[in-house]
Amino acid sequence: MKFNRVLTSILAFAVAAGLASAQTAPPKKAPASPAMETSVTLGGKSITIKYSAPSVKGRKIFGGAGALQPDNTVWRAGANNATALHADGNITVGKLNVPAGDYTLYVALDPKGWQLVVSKQTGQWGINRDGSTTLDESKAVGRTPMKMSKPKSLVETYKMTLAGKGKKGTLTLEWENVSASVAIAAK
Repeated sequence: MKFNRVLTSILAFAVAAGLASAQTAPPKKAPASPAMETSVTLGGKSITIKYSAPSVKGRKIFGGAGALQPDNTVWRAGANNATALHADGNITVGKLNVPAGDYTLYVALDPKGWQLVVSKQTGQWGINRDGSTTLDESKAVGRTPMKMSKPKSLVETYKMTLAGKGKKGTLTLEWENVSASVAIAAK
């Protein structure tokens, strides 16, 4: 009987110590570029994009010398892993015919007008160790022009939005002082 009380006391102390140490653990830091998702259903077909959303944090993001994403480069359309597109059915993205399936999105940052790049390559990190893009041009479905505009105010955290109804919609990318969009439609 005395042994049972001792054993119960030891177990109760161990549980209390475990709870106390769990309560004093430091809170986890939020990721610098949190994982995000946007989706829309067009013509009964679900379209989903998964990306990581970095923030401006006082940096120059696009164009010119010293920019995080200089002109005439290919950007992974987010941070961390390359941006992933999934379509449940055949769609068009701008002028591109994109069969149902999984793809990666990139953006060619041409100062005369951006182009969205849809690639059959999937699962890769967005950039190589040397900072170059992971885009393999031989696996690209193609490139399509994007409509460029400026948001009403600075967009601190990168945002991708899929919107629409019926069979037609729009994909919009907004970050810093840039907004770029392209039509999307279900076939």
